[in-house]
This record gives sequence, structure tokens and C-alpha cells, in this order.
Amino acid sequence: MTAAPFDRTDAIDRLAALEFDVLVVGGGITGLGCALDAVSRGLRTALIERDDFSSGTSSKSSKLVHGGIRYLQQGEVRLVYEALAERKVLRRNAPHLVSVLPFLIPIFSKSGIVPKQLARAMGSAMWMYDLTGGIRIGKVHKRVSANEALAEFPTLRAEHLMPSYIYYDAEADDSRLCITVARTAADLGAVLVNRAAATGLRKDGSGRITGATVVVDGREIEVRARSIVSATGVWADEMASLDDPAHRPMIRPAKGIHITVPWDKVRNRIAAVIPVPGDRRSVFVVPWGPFTFVGTTDTDYDGSIDDPQCTPDDVEYLLRALNGAITEPVSVDDIVGTWAGLRPLVADPNASGRTADLSRRHKVSVSSSGVVTITGGKLTTYRRMAADTIDAVVRDLGDGWRTRMRRRSRTKRLHLHGADGHDALLARADSLSPLGGEVVRHLVHRYGTDATVVLALAEADPDLARPLVPGLPNLRAEAVHAVRAEMATSLTDVLSRRTRALLQARDDSLDAAPEVAALLARELGWDDAETARQVADYAAVVEAERRSLVDA
Repeated sequence: MTAAPFDRTDAIDRLAALEFDVLVVGGGITGLGCALDAVSRGLRTALIERDDFSSGTSSKSSKLVHGGIRYLQQGEVRLVYEALAERKVLRRNAPHLVSVLPFLIPIFSKSGIVPKQLARAMGSAMWMYDLTGGIRIGKVHKRVSANEALAEFPTLRAEHLMPSYIYYDAEADDSRLCITVARTAADLGAVLVNRAAATGLRKDGSGRITGATVVVDGREIEVRARSIVSATGVWADEMASLDDPAHRPMIRPAKGIHITVPWDKVRNRIAAVIPVPGDRRSVFVVPWGPFTFVGTTDTDYDGSIDDPQCTPDDVEYLLRALNGAITEPVSVDDIVGTWAGLRPLVADPNASGRTADLSRRHKVSVSSSGVVTITGGKLTTYRRMAADTIDAVVRDLGDGWRTRMRRRSRTKRLHLHGADGHDALLARADSLSPLGGEVVRHLVHRYGTDATVVLALAEADPDLARPLVPGLPNLRAEAVHAVRAEMATSLTDVLSRRTRALLQARDDSLDAAPEVAALLARELGWDDAETARQVADYAAVVEAERRSLVDA
């Protein structure tokens, strides 16, 4: 397969015309990783997503690339080791998207003395994290005085603050990572289409998969494929039921929510892990440009998996954790954004405890018809999950297919789209564009070398150099680029995922929505009625968020 532009119309035509070795269903980070792994091995690869890329859990994570210290406490040493190894891979393959993030673990003691047993346990946990793989980031943890901790997080309650710890992990914008993996797969020849839903599976007389029925833009397409990967996250049971109507549910969704507040309400220079009063869990407090976000919860969920929402109880839980650690209380009125996502945890039939105690390890299974399903896992380990999944595809296809494909995954050292040359752009940031170094750095950290494409749009048209949403660093040129080069098809695609305006500035983004919709209308050919519908749809999303804060 030869590379083609990341163009949706062309991709739909190719989806209908070509025959594929593997069709991936699901456009979150796991599915996109599977598409990239498959095409990089030489498999003819297609991917479909019934909504937008990353529109499910993969745009609603904690945006951290980390091992997870709490998993050590659960005895998941192998999971932590694997995640920290993958963190190193992501830092190397996507340095424009993944950056080192220091974390403070503040230690509080009401008596002014930390029990020796607790002090030893914390020190041991820090060393275990470093030795498990945390040191791969080039830094080890350190113990800091109470005053040093306050210098990093000045609103912490000082009266009981004791010597604390700083360790290092990494962060990445989850949606940006998804679209970049998608672009990389397309660069290698994969066919990817969003807003394309699998409505049925095709099988031969022996019950073996031969393809799928896909509906896209009202058009029904019979996609020919020798293998199908289900990377559908919390929708895995729905996909499995297409394959086997007698399928028994295997997914136990766990809801996680986050809230965004203005940074000056918290003033943390680095991220922090703070305990939740009356609970065994902790939450992250992470600086995010002019904002700080707090999360996450971890609760059983039995509502609609298509539209999980924050509840007043969720918000109260996070505010209680935050306000229990700082001296300047944050209220519901300070919240400028929220998001809720569902973790696709694999149910343990022998366990009835909290979802927080379920393993985050992934599982690959193969049905008798040849549907390969990947479930569980986490953002950080998506590449390893994808490699394991495509290993299963290769085994299922049999020896006859191995003569023209690479048997082993190639993604461990495969740089993602925009990575090569991004350092040179950053080095020239202050002189690269009349728009200034700050704008250049913002774009390079989002697009890598594609920053030059966005800069060219903004420099050619002063209107596109204006802010997309007042108070946020995004340019109007980014919305145009999202349509032309990133397969955005709606106002919500642009404001929620290609940029993160909805998550960072809910109300301001709604105020800007009519102008943004008018800009997109010129690119997508919307008439006045469609433009108004797009604004109304986005307003409904914002209103649902606002309702979640009532009585919190």
C-alpha cells in the first residue's frame, strides 16, 4: 500500500475499493496503535471509527505517560515495569508530544512527626519506582524539605507539611497523540476513516471472517478483510455480539472524571499527588498552561457508555481532595471545564470489589471466526498492546502470509509524524516567525514539524493568526489545519479534541463557537442551517457539562 494524504474522501473510496489483511474497528489510542503496528509490518490495513478519532476514553484520560506508583502497592510490578519502558519509547518516538513532568508527593502529619514506618514505606516506594524503570527518564526521586515543597506548591497547608518527595513522570495531550499516531499510520499507507460504523460482520461458509459491513455518510460499504481487530474499548461487548450473539459481557466500565480550574487558584509549579480524605486513593493536581486540572475518580459505572457525564458527587469528591490539601479553597464556581471517561477494564468474575482494585493489564483474545479483541490496558502502554494484538493477527493469518510481511513489531523505534526535525524548529523558535517565539513553541509542541504548515496559514492571513478562543493559545489557523490535514468534520471535533478548548475554557469556547463555526463553514461547505446546527450541538455539550456542576 502506498501513502496517501490524510484525506477523508479519498480514504472512503479506498476503503470500498481495496482488500485488506486487517480491518481495525475503533479509533482510540489502542486501535490507532494497532493500525500503525499492522501497516508498519507490511499488512494491508484499514481502520474505522464510528465517531471521531479519540472521541471516547482516549480524549478523556489524565493525560499522563506514567507507570503508576499506586500499581506497585497493588503488586502490579510487571505492569509498572512495562509502562515505564513504554514511557521511554514514547519520549524517544514522540518528543514533540511527550514531556517530562515532575511530581510532588506532599507528606502531611497532624502531629508534626511522620511515623518511621510511613517514612520508610514512602522511601522504599520511591526507590522501587525508580528501579522498576522510573530512572529511564534520566532523573531519580529526591526528598525535599517542607519549604522546598512549598516553593513548588505554595498553597499547600504548611502547618502539618513535612519533608516530602519529588519524582518524575511524563505528560502528553491524549487527543494530539491519537491524531499523530493516525497520521503516522496513514503516512505508511493505512486507510483510516472516522464516522464510519461497523454494522455487521461478513463470514464465509466455514464461519471465517471475510470482512465487515460499514456505514459511512449514509453509504453502506462491504469492506473486504481477512482479519478484524476489535479495539473498541468500553464498546467491546457490542462488537463481540456482532461476532457471536451469545457473547457474555466481559467489560466492567470504571468512570474517571477531571475538573479544570484557573492556575492562579492553585499556583502549583509542578504536578502533585494528594490524598483523598477518608479514602485510600489519591488524585493528581497537574498544571496545564494557564490552568490546573484535578483528577481522577475511579467508580463503577452502569449508565450509557456513549455519553458519560460528571455528577455533583464526582465534582464534590475532587474538590474535597483538593481543598483538604490547600489553604485557599476552590469552589464549583471556579471550575472552567470538566471531562468524564470510561476505563475499559476487564471484568474479574471472582471479584466484586472496587474498580480501583482491578488490574490495568490488557488482554488479547481470538474468536473462532478470527476476530482479535484487545481489552483493558492504559494510554501509556498502547504501543505494547498494539504489538501484542497484531502478533495475534499474524498467528491467526497463518504461515502463508508471513512471506511478505515482517513478523515482529517495528514500532519500538518508529518516530511518529512530526517528530523528526522538531528540535531544530525549537532552537529557531524566536527567529522563525514574525508571530513570535511563544507561538512557535506552542505549535511545535502540538504539531512537531507540521508547525510550519500552521505558521504558513497564520502568516498568510492575519485573521488566522488571531486566537481561536480568547484566553487560550490556539490560533484560528489550527482550526483550518484540523479540517484540511486532521480529518475534523465538526465544530466539536475542533473545540473538544483537535484543540482542548472545551476542557480548558468551557464557557469562553461557547462564546467563540459561532465565529469558529463560520470559519469551518468556509472549509467544509456548510450552509447557514448546518452552521447553526453545529453551534447548537456544541452548546448542548456545554450545557450537559454545566448541569453536572449543579448542587456540587
